[in-house]
Amino acid sequence: MENEWIISDNSLEEKDLLKNESLFNVSNGYLGVRGNFEEKYPGNYKTIRGTYINAFYEDAPIQYGEKAYAFPETMQKTVNVTDSQDIDIIINGQKFSAFQGTIKDFNRYVDIKKGCYIRELHWVSPLGEELKIKITRMASLKYLELFVINYEIEKVNFDEDIIIQSSINGDVANFTDENDPRVGTDHAKILSIKSITAEKGVMQIVSETANSKNIVAVTTRHQYDTENEITVEKTEKSVHTIFKIGTGSKIINFTKYNVYTDSRRHKNVENSGFEISERLSFISFESLLETQAEYLNKFWGLADIDIEGDEKLHQGLKYNLYQLLQAVGKDEKSNITAKGLSGEGYEGHYFWDTEIYILPFFTLCYPQLAKSLLRYRYNILDAARERALEMGHKKGAAYPWRTIIGKECSSYFPAGTAQYHINGDIAYSYVQYYLATGDFDFVKEFGAEVIFETARIWLEIGHFHKGLFKIDAVTGPDEYTAIVNNNYYTNVMAKYNLKWAVKFYNELKFKDEKIFKSLSDKIGITEEEVENFENAYKNMYLPYNEELEINAQDDTFLSKAVWDFENTPKENYPLLLNYHPLTIYRYQVLKQADTVLAHFLVEDEADVSTIKNSYDYYEKITTHDSSLSCAAYSIMASKVGYPNLAYKYFIETARLDLDDTHGNTKDGIHTANMGGTWMAIVYGFAGLRIKEDYISLSPKLPKAWNELSFGFSYKGNYIKVYMKNDKTEIVSEGNSLIILKLNKTLYEITGDKKIEILN
Repeated sequence: MENEWIISDNSLEEKDLLKNESLFNVSNGYLGVRGNFEEKYPGNYKTIRGTYINAFYEDAPIQYGEKAYAFPETMQKTVNVTDSQDIDIIINGQKFSAFQGTIKDFNRYVDIKKGCYIRELHWVSPLGEELKIKITRMASLKYLELFVINYEIEKVNFDEDIIIQSSINGDVANFTDENDPRVGTDHAKILSIKSITAEKGVMQIVSETANSKNIVAVTTRHQYDTENEITVEKTEKSVHTIFKIGTGSKIINFTKYNVYTDSRRHKNVENSGFEISERLSFISFESLLETQAEYLNKFWGLADIDIEGDEKLHQGLKYNLYQLLQAVGKDEKSNITAKGLSGEGYEGHYFWDTEIYILPFFTLCYPQLAKSLLRYRYNILDAARERALEMGHKKGAAYPWRTIIGKECSSYFPAGTAQYHINGDIAYSYVQYYLATGDFDFVKEFGAEVIFETARIWLEIGHFHKGLFKIDAVTGPDEYTAIVNNNYYTNVMAKYNLKWAVKFYNELKFKDEKIFKSLSDKIGITEEEVENFENAYKNMYLPYNEELEINAQDDTFLSKAVWDFENTPKENYPLLLNYHPLTIYRYQVLKQADTVLAHFLVEDEADVSTIKNSYDYYEKITTHDSSLSCAAYSIMASKVGYPNLAYKYFIETARLDLDDTHGNTKDGIHTANMGGTWMAIVYGFAGLRIKEDYISLSPKLPKAWNELSFGFSYKGNYIKVYMKNDKTEIVSEGNSLIILKLNKTLYEITGDKKIEILN
């Protein structure tokens, strides 16, 4: 049986090395390091050597051929920061390399139960010296500034001197790809070195970004268990500590502690680096591993999903959840980027992906981290207000499509700024958090203000026409259709946003007069404005086609010609890389789920037959060029009664990165798809829905599996679901009263309880 906790790949082929740099990243939500080789590859091999700090950015100018009013002039861009990975082993002038000499044994893997990445080699140098080397690296989930590398070296057939050279390198640059708009195309050289220090066994490089003036320091110390001679060398852009280990030491243990501090979190990055590194370097590597395993043991106790019947999918799912934990920002300055901290795809920006595809997992499995992500959106609310004014709106907040610190980074407005639905997505995630946790204090302190300000934008961009509230000139999730009137997804999410703005306004007014008055005074919300919210949502126009009995994606979508799929070569996908946007916009063709996604998020706004008809129609014309798409189609296939299709789409999500099915894992993992995989299980096969007064489950176990089990938190209770071929068991632990609808039967649950139904 394949070990579900071990992800391995021993290929030394160039294309696999690039992919595995992303797959074998070590990250902790603050700091991420790609799975590069410490000793580097041969000079003719391509590599994306990278280290990233979540929300550490540079302001880069945006170049336009033609620029219009309110186009963003600059963008924030993630920075490839100082490289602390370099370690070289030298014997008789020969550098250890997996690409020279002879490898008798090689194993490379990430252990997702222990939270570390390991390389094991039995290597013979060109001169015949044999070494057994085990390299373990980890980004600590407890000590977020720490990236640590441990070497265990065994001399097999000789007892001569070994030199270990440990370096940090400030001569770094961002990766660019002029042929792929999903990767940055310029602004490669971002950091300049401010200082290099090497004294008392400590190395430090301090660097600064050119425009944002953000400062980052890496401070490195070492631990070792052998006597050695130590020398230090400095250049203009790097610093090296060289350890000469003499004879008599058959087994050598060597640990490199790299501490990253940045000016967004630390007042003095240099001093903080020295202080933190000194403290952490006294913790043994074994203790750090134990602490990491304890953290992950708690995580897996809450979040693990078990599948009996398909080991590869089971492994893929666990890997995806592990990467979500590695990617999620652990402070209120950061969020989750589209690629986590594994690569530079989408330039480290945060999108709506977080709210719709990733937050559900944390909301139900790790509410404290979900709250931190929601706090981030609250913290950039002022920037969203400024953007609304910039866009010509009198009030409200217009959240940016792509951002790091809150300012809009999208230079292509048809598929960026026009996606106003991000306001509804953020509001939706706040409501879902409230429904899942019952945390009204959070609503009072942060949520209500966000809900009110996002709701205001709909009155700014919408209008009444023949008694119906309509919203013009927007783009929905389907980026192959842009600047349309009455996108169904946008309108129905706006309705949800406005409806809950009214609810929270009335709840606050009734439950906490002091908070209500304080917030009303702060943002100037009035009874009349809330009445306008209510009037808008109750009369929201939701496009519907009588002939097809489906919700139309927008006012004109169904009048367009259908894309010629039959005569489109496979190599022309994704379409965005092979056709001008205007060509794509003229046809009925979807990049990803749009109306189908809306039918999942707010299923009560359409009857089941309309949802099924819409699914049948849109599924045939969706390319799934976006990694976000298959999860939504899997969930809704379960909903409308297509179990085989649900399983097919789930398979597309579960190992998308491990098998590199989109061919771009080298640029970083796909975090939203990873969250979508979990959703396809929990919302799809298990049929979970969070309603206002209860939760519901409609379990449908895939035929290929013998059993599926998972757990989640709901209003302080922990609920474990066991789906088997002949029955489903629900075990609830906790003291809160909850109402559970299982298939069509309602259960009131207090305390610990087990419910069993036959399938």
